[in-house]
Amino acid sequence: MPSIVVVGANWGDEGKGRIVDYLAADAAASVRFQGGNNAGHTVVNDFGTFKLHQLPSGIFNPNCVAVLGPGMVISPEKLSIEIAEVEAAGIEVKLCISDRATLCLPIHALEDTLEEQRLGDLAYGSTRQGIAPAYGDRVMKKGILVGWLQQPEVLKERIQFMLDWKLPQLKALYPSCDFSQSAEEMTQWLLDVTAPWRPFICNVTEPLKALQKQDANLLFEAQLGAGRDLIYGEYPYTTSSNVTAAFAGLGSGLPALRPERVIAVAKAFSSSVGTGTLVTAMEEQDAFRENANEFGATTGRPRDMGYFDAVATRNGVELQAATEIALTKIDCLTGMKDLKICVAYDGEHTENPIWPQTAALSPVYEHMESWSEDITGCRTFESLPKAAQHYVERIEALMGVRVSMVSVGPERDQMIIR
Repeated sequence: MPSIVVVGANWGDEGKGRIVDYLAADAAASVRFQGGNNAGHTVVNDFGTFKLHQLPSGIFNPNCVAVLGPGMVISPEKLSIEIAEVEAAGIEVKLCISDRATLCLPIHALEDTLEEQRLGDLAYGSTRQGIAPAYGDRVMKKGILVGWLQQPEVLKERIQFMLDWKLPQLKALYPSCDFSQSAEEMTQWLLDVTAPWRPFICNVTEPLKALQKQDANLLFEAQLGAGRDLIYGEYPYTTSSNVTAAFAGLGSGLPALRPERVIAVAKAFSSSVGTGTLVTAMEEQDAFRENANEFGATTGRPRDMGYFDAVATRNGVELQAATEIALTKIDCLTGMKDLKICVAYDGEHTENPIWPQTAALSPVYEHMESWSEDITGCRTFESLPKAAQHYVERIEALMGVRVSMVSVGPERDQMIIR
């Protein structure tokens, strides 16, 4: 059973969407196994440029079923909008949406926003989409399951149960909270906005197991990266779910999954959006950020830019149990005069680099030869300038894992397979 898991080696925004879009050409199913509307995957292909937030990036293959797994939290109205945008480009949407996934509701987005405002300078840097409160409700056994959309009376009962518990807390902690939607109103709203995709709700385990029996190619996709994992990331500046490949089976509906390949995606430089630490941050970032188009796909926030961090990336590659690495956006380094790689940290507590925000760490750099040639037209590794080849080979040696894919641009054909 050829199963491939695509995950992030850093803090997210590594370019996983374009890797999944490329691999999906041979996939029978493309599965999102965690997260929600709080991060985006930018995909550029023959249909146009898309910023996907909940739909799997394999949605553009007409022979591929797109699966939203039970590990996700789904923002219902925004999913309907996203589906409509893809369909408007002429894509026939083939979906399976897990009945065990959790709904992320407007009240969760309100709670998320109110808490970030309360925290002020200590805020987590949330996208304020309601992801943490929705996952929190699931853990507290107050969550609203997608499957209840097919049982309106049960849905209404569970919403009332949740509101009776949540509203007194919100109004006590946040005096400005004015949420007034009743359980009946919320139920009707949900039934209205989910009409485009309710027919796709099912036990996704069944179609996935059927494809496994046919020895079909299955593709599993995470959002964000190892540094944002709830357990192993830079807590508390993490997301609220498990973004590692180890969760792919549980979050997709195939708990016994044993993937043949785990591809950890990493940029040829470092970038991060939200709160946390970027040890290799560049002193002058603006020009490079503009050139590399490094702005959040969900919020548009400018990303912090840094040199390639081999310490953090190696940690991410190990956390993901990666069998190979896909290196993206190496073309953005063309013409960079001061090209370097962070190969170690200097400072206290360097023995535990998973938590760099708890210590004053300084990067130890290894300077690399740069190149000035346009590499966006290269299609083989040997056609790259020698300096670019050495850069990739040095990263590969530092990671201890093969770099199997190198992207030299956002288009599907701008991919070098080694």
